[in-house]
Amino acid sequence: MSKIGKKSIILPKDTTVKVEGDKLTINGPKGSKILFISEKIFVTKINDKNEFQISPKDKETDNKTSLLWGTYRSLINNAIIGVSVGHEKILELNGVGFRANLKGDILNLQIGFSHDVNFKIPKDVKLLVEKQTVIKINGVDKELVAKIAADIKALKPIEPYKGKGIKERNEYILRKEGKKK
Repeated sequence: MSKIGKKSIILPKDTTVKVEGDKLTINGPKGSKILFISEKIFVTKINDKNEFQISPKDKETDNKTSLLWGTYRSLINNAIIGVSVGHEKILELNGVGFRANLKGDILNLQIGFSHDVNFKIPKDVKLLVEKQTVIKINGVDKELVAKIAADIKALKPIEPYKGKGIKERNEYILRKEGKKK
């Protein structure tokens, strides 16, 4: 049995889930998301308390079905949170002269190279630049928001001696001591 899969998902009042065979359509104030779940393995239902539940068809679940059960429950929960509240990642630029600017759908970064780095922003994600050193990434899809944040962080990873680079807010950086004489 899956510990995560057993938990029911509480639907916010402005979010709707529509089940059509193996297709789940989740609508909310921030947008909509479509997920596909194998109807041969799982059964979905919404009870009278406005809670969404997913459970395996067979009572005798093997290990693989148990793993998929928890995974699908987490994916559905992330989609419901995304369409109702949205997902957000906050990146910080640390370093002398490090700046970020938005130019239309392109993020222009000055991160210590001899040239500016331009990053193209996908349509589904919204970027906001605050104080030239703080980048906020918002979106409905948690996976896409995390991927964009990881791609931006990969442009200039944090170096361990002075802590220069791009990092997430509240990310712990393991610092190293410099060379001694």
